[in-house]
Amino acid sequence: MNDHTTDIHALAGAYALDALDAEESDAFLRHLERCEACRREVAEFHATTARLAGATAKEPPAALKQRTLDAVDGVRQLPPRLSTPPTTTGLGDRLRRKALPLGLAASLVAATSFAGLAVWQHQEAREARQQTQQAQQNLDTLSGVLAAPDARTIHGKTTNGALTTVVTSARQNKAVFTATSLPAPAPGRTYQLWLQHDGTMRPAGFIHQDGTVPVDGDPAGATALGLTLEPSEGSPQPTTTPLLLMNMPA
Repeated sequence: MNDHTTDIHALAGAYALDALDAEESDAFLRHLERCEACRREVAEFHATTARLAGATAKEPPAALKQRTLDAVDGVRQLPPRLSTPPTTTGLGDRLRRKALPLGLAASLVAATSFAGLAVWQHQEAREARQQTQQAQQNLDTLSGVLAAPDARTIHGKTTNGALTTVVTSARQNKAVFTATSLPAPAPGRTYQLWLQHDGTMRPAGFIHQDGTVPVDGDPAGATALGLTLEPSEGSPQPTTTPLLLMNMPA
């Protein structure tokens, strides 16, 4: 085992991310056979990484297909170009001459529609890229903390029945928070995390459902981590009785 690891339970996150060497992995597997808590924690970490991967994918809006088809249906095809100019100016020729400017006008309308779609798609793609980058940053933070050789873990339980875990890395000065069986908040409400420094609670991010999230702020020197139910936009200070107030890992 790594000399820096004093508690084999702390290897759950690193094991879930396949970040252990062969000796550590074998030792943790033997431990896993007799530790229900670690088996549950490994399953939670696996589920969290799957959700983070899924967060990078984005379904196109249902209206996009129909909007595109409607724009295509509005484009009138131009008549075929004749290799030899006709020698007469019959009814068909006059209709073709009228059809040409109408077709061009329809093409311009369609081009404008497609230009609008292109702008909309560009905005959607930019938002998707931003979401992907944020998800990747979160995954990098989670992976780094869970696999850190100095990772320290502490477990707790909220007053509304959720099981919680905090993992910290002093070297990286980062922490991650995991919640399981967290009841869905009421509309317009969300769960907000807090770090306690010198008796003052400071905002430390949000968790909206079961899973694992990075803890915002500076965990160094923090004596406790709290969880409250707040308005969806968050609060500068806790406005409700803490659902959880647990000491940070030493």
